[in-house]
Amino acid sequence: MTVPLPRHVAIIMDGNGRWAQQRFRPRVIGHRAGARAVNSCIDFCIARGIGALTLFAFSSENWGRPSQEIDALMKLFLGALEREVAELHRRGVRIRFIGERSRFAEAIRQRMTNAETLTAGNQVLQLSIAASYGGRQDIAEAARALAREVAAGRLDPEAIDETLLGAHTALSDLPAPDLFIRTGGDFRISNFLLWQLAYTELWFTQTLWPDFDQDLFQQALDDYARRERRYGLTSAQVASGQQESTPL
Repeated sequence: MTVPLPRHVAIIMDGNGRWAQQRFRPRVIGHRAGARAVNSCIDFCIARGIGALTLFAFSSENWGRPSQEIDALMKLFLGALEREVAELHRRGVRIRFIGERSRFAEAIRQRMTNAETLTAGNQVLQLSIAASYGGRQDIAEAARALAREVAAGRLDPEAIDETLLGAHTALSDLPAPDLFIRTGGDFRISNFLLWQLAYTELWFTQTLWPDFDQDLFQQALDDYARRERRYGLTSAQVASGQQESTPL
């Protein structure tokens, strides 16, 4: 029997600051430790054949954090872009960024673009980094794009349906996440991929992100494999294979 494997995993990497505070260290130390957990997570996805991984790195609301912490995060982000991209490209990872880039410094925006251009043809793992991202913002931007089409006379408002709106949201070229993981002990999705998570299986752990390892990732996959994904159908319909025709 084939064990179900998620095609796309989305993760909120929560708990870096608390991890550092528990050790009486500055919060930035936790973010550095969290970066190591990201590398382990990428390794795991490649080894297991998971095709897409989306990580919530920095939300649109995170700009409200203390300026000292934001400055430290931006330095870490810039450093990671300088150090990691070439190796990820060598391993066949495609990198993309979703979110509002205008608030980032020009140096970071340029490296984002360079990383996306360099890795655009890679297919081993689709790695999406949500940075300055918000789910409501994502849906609002999709609505604005469709409104512009209507205003220009290129689109009939009656033609707008879920499929068309979804096509204008982030990651529309990927399958919706099958599995959502949140570390750090909070039981919410915090404005992350609101449109895309409609039928995603949710998995939460008290473990803080720097301590999230491959064994725990495997626990999440094992739990996912035991779940029945019905997409609004009955168990009997799922057993008969009818869910295969469900466009979700």
